Order: sequence, then C-alpha cells, then structure tokens
Amino acid sequence: MVLNNIEKLLEKYENGETSLKEEQVLKNYFSSGNVAPHLEMYTPMFTYFLKNQQEQFTKDVPLKTKMKLNFRWISVAAVVLIMLGFYFGASLRSDELGTYDDPELAFNDFSKSMEMISKKLNKGTSAVGYLNEVNKGTSTLGYLNEIENTTSIIFKK
Repeated sequence: MVLNNIEKLLEKYENGETSLKEEQVLKNYFSSGNVAPHLEMYTPMFTYFLKNQQEQFTKDVPLKTKMKLNFRWISVAAVVLIMLGFYFGASLRSDELGTYDDPELAFNDFSKSMEMISKKLNKGTSAVGYLNEVNKGTSTLGYLNEIENTTSIIFKK
C-alpha cells in the first residue's frame, strides 16, 4: 500500500503536480534506506534535494558598490592640460602683438582665417548630414496622421 502511494506521488511529481508536503514525503521515503529496487534510481536525486534544503548561504552580501576611479582617463586629462599649458604659455611669451600697420594686409589675413574656419565648420556639418535623413523620416510619419484623420472621418458617420 505504501509502495503504491509512493509510485502515485512519483507520477504526480514527474507531472509537476505535487505539493510541498508530498515532496517531503518522497524525500523522506528515499532517504530512509527501505527503497524498492525498481525505484532506487530516484534515491540520489531526492537525497540531494533533502541535503540541499538544509544548506544556507553564510557570506555577507555587499550592498554598496565601490566607486572606482579610472586612472587612465585621469592621466590622459593631466597630459592634455600640461600640453595646453605649454602651448598657451609659449604663445603668450612671444613678442608679436598681432597688430598690423597695413589695413590691406590685416584684411587679407582676416580673410584667410575666416576661410579656414569656414572649411572646418563645413567639414563638421557634413558629418552631421545624416540628421536630414531623420527629418525626412519624421515628415513621412506625418502621412500616418493624415491616414488616421481620414479613417476617423470615414468611421464617424
């Protein structure tokens, strides 16, 4: 009778229909040592579950994360600051004041500078050209609003 009950519980266990009490009965039966020969294949599994149920985690779990400084980026920033200091320090020490006596020469140098700045700005804006494609996509989405308006007009009666 007990063996028949254990076989029924095993069938329920394999179908995932057992309760915790029924699973405890199975664990106790398979750990008792009086196991039927045709059910001995289940013994290691249920004894493992029984022993595993008694295990506890005893280590501390840190709740705060340690803030790590990335020293590589700090060293890169320091090198950049030093280089900028040398560059601007050298440019401030020069005796050239940047003034022109000839207005035409000053205008020509100014034109060259503005042309160089214009080229650099145009190069930067060409890299951002993909934003026009985004604008095209959003304008196409406007057509979906038109479709929604027409369907609401059709179905309102």
